[in-house]
Amino acid sequence: MKKQLLILLTLSSFVAQAQSYSGYFHDNYAGVQSVLFNPASIADSRFKTDINLFSVSSAVSNDLYGVKLFDVYKDGYDFDSQSKMTPSNANNALINLDIMGPSFMFNIAPKHTLALFTRARSITNLRDVNGSLIDQVKDGLDQASGFGPINAGSPNGAAHAWGELGLSYAAVLLNKNQHFLKGGLTAKYLQGVGNAYIQGKNASASLQEDTNNPENSKLFTTGEMIIGGSQDWEANEDYEFDINSSGIGFDFGFVYEWRPDYAKYDLNNAKPADNNFRDLNKYKLRFGLSVTDIGSINYKKSKQDIYDISGELTQEMIDDTDNLYDLLNDRYTKTSTSKGVKTNLPTALHADVDWNIHNKFYLNLNGDISMVSNSKLNAVNIADRVSLTPRYESRWFSFYVPVTWMEYSGTQIGTGLRVGTFFVGSGSIVSNLVSKESKAADFYVGLKIPVYQKKFKDRDQDGVIDKQDSCKKVAGPIENKGCPWPDTDGDKVLDKDDACPDVAGPVENKGCPWKDTDGDTLLDNVDACPTVSGPVENKGCPWPDTDGDTVLDKDDACPDVAGLVENKGCPVLDTDKDGVADNVDDCPLIAGPAANKGCPEVNKAALAQLQVEAKSIFFTSGKATLSDAKKVETSGRLDAIKEILKNYPNAKFAVYGHTDNVGNDKVNQKLSEERAKVIMDALIEKGVNPANLTSQGFGATKPVKSNKTAAGRAENRRTEIVYLGNF
Repeated sequence: MKKQLLILLTLSSFVAQAQSYSGYFHDNYAGVQSVLFNPASIADSRFKTDINLFSVSSAVSNDLYGVKLFDVYKDGYDFDSQSKMTPSNANNALINLDIMGPSFMFNIAPKHTLALFTRARSITNLRDVNGSLIDQVKDGLDQASGFGPINAGSPNGAAHAWGELGLSYAAVLLNKNQHFLKGGLTAKYLQGVGNAYIQGKNASASLQEDTNNPENSKLFTTGEMIIGGSQDWEANEDYEFDINSSGIGFDFGFVYEWRPDYAKYDLNNAKPADNNFRDLNKYKLRFGLSVTDIGSINYKKSKQDIYDISGELTQEMIDDTDNLYDLLNDRYTKTSTSKGVKTNLPTALHADVDWNIHNKFYLNLNGDISMVSNSKLNAVNIADRVSLTPRYESRWFSFYVPVTWMEYSGTQIGTGLRVGTFFVGSGSIVSNLVSKESKAADFYVGLKIPVYQKKFKDRDQDGVIDKQDSCKKVAGPIENKGCPWPDTDGDKVLDKDDACPDVAGPVENKGCPWKDTDGDTLLDNVDACPTVSGPVENKGCPWPDTDGDTVLDKDDACPDVAGLVENKGCPVLDTDKDGVADNVDDCPLIAGPAANKGCPEVNKAALAQLQVEAKSIFFTSGKATLSDAKKVETSGRLDAIKEILKNYPNAKFAVYGHTDNVGNDKVNQKLSEERAKVIMDALIEKGVNPANLTSQGFGATKPVKSNKTAAGRAENRRTEIVYLGNF
């Protein structure tokens, strides 16, 4: 069994990324393939139906060996010497093969879509394998140099192959203005094909080298090993298919689309030729979130063994043993055996953001996160991944360049395209063409039959699509199979709507000429009273007198209430109820005695308040400008004066200005006049009727105190508001 011991270690040389169809599956024309990553994606699809004939996706990558990929296929290539190793204490690996068989999706209603698919899958994982130990013994124990204890930790490996029969349902959940949400669910019947796994517990190894006889070099190992699978591989190395090894799986997901131009796609405004805009992209941003591969397969004939691997090995022991189970049973101690195991699916969370940059150009950011623990026994999972993919997308052609960071294998650049029924691509082809240390390779290819949603033809744009239009080049109504209706009398009223098809008449009279039934020169179409004669000015109707006050409604200012002719048919009112009718009341809104023409008389209290407010208005010393320092107070005083004056709309008031005797008499006279006018103008600006106000200045001619004292002079510098009488 040459190097059989290294089976546990060198499988890490082969790894596959669990992401299938890199760059392709976010294309809006990915069709039924997109359901594998988010069941919601097929709702509101660009396809009437999409049929996958056959497609396959596979990928290989690792974090231990790097090679110049295309040199591997050349004659004479020596993998051990020409590859570059990057050993660590925890190297990782996984292998993925994804084959999609006959599958299809179709819209069962405008908002509902179904998909049915068949799929065969295989994933192999090796995790936390000590790469340094592999490097030491890769050529055999007889070629290795002695080394001290190497902690192998808990290496963990599993391989699983199974088939799926899936049924997906997706529906539009919300379509409101710019917000669009759809959801989807997939239920899968799982048929197990085969499963094998191995896991170490606290393993370590050291090599005691025999320089004189290298074949006697001894590898000392410690720890525990768990090995098992879907059948008893120890008893029978031949594969046995078990139809009873089955399970159920689920996927679910949601897609939100932001549609800022939603008004363009309002179905209420859609024409038949628009086909409900099903052929168009309507989003600016799309957000997707899904969880896939929830479930497991129950292998009823499975067997699991646990071995204590404390002991020693030589290369001769390895070479003389036929298989791994013989080696374990011959050299180590089996501590337990059990049967029956469930093997999980590689449950993962997927998220993506798709940006429609402009027209047919897009940028997609997506990522996958494994939801299965790396330390779980018999666990298969995907590698975490983030990918940025610019793409050009149209109905018959798409091109994309994915740039991907993948757990274990690092950053890769690939490309892919879709041409009608065929698509092909790789997430790492560009990197592998230039890299001398490739740790990844992948490809996908597929053949399908797409049946696209499309806009219907309507050459005459009459709302009847060509395939239903009997007059494809001449517009006509749908009731007449797209052909125009005849108009025999040429009055623009079609015969089907014309009550007088042989005599021209207006549209509003159903194609018949108008009559004048009451003979008042107004045709019935404009006569409001077609059977009763009336003047043209009243649209052919006699003038009414609704309130019977002999004033016709057309001249009556109060047509529903009897009144006097001299008051335009309205009764005399007394709005303020002061006993003075409004028509002779100078103040109809404010009560006052008849002797004062219905206006209130100015009372002593109001005059006293006016004097208080007027005396408290301050000017800049020696000037006719209001004091800035007292601006707020002055404004309040003016407001108070205004409120008093508005109560006497028929009263005449004067604003008087006075000064002390200091200075020139002419200057004082002018200053008093200007100050009085400033206050009058300020009151008018605040809303006082100019007709109610005058202003006058008296200089120092009317002192109220002696000008011999400062206090007296201050009293003499004043403004007053005086009641002059009524209009």
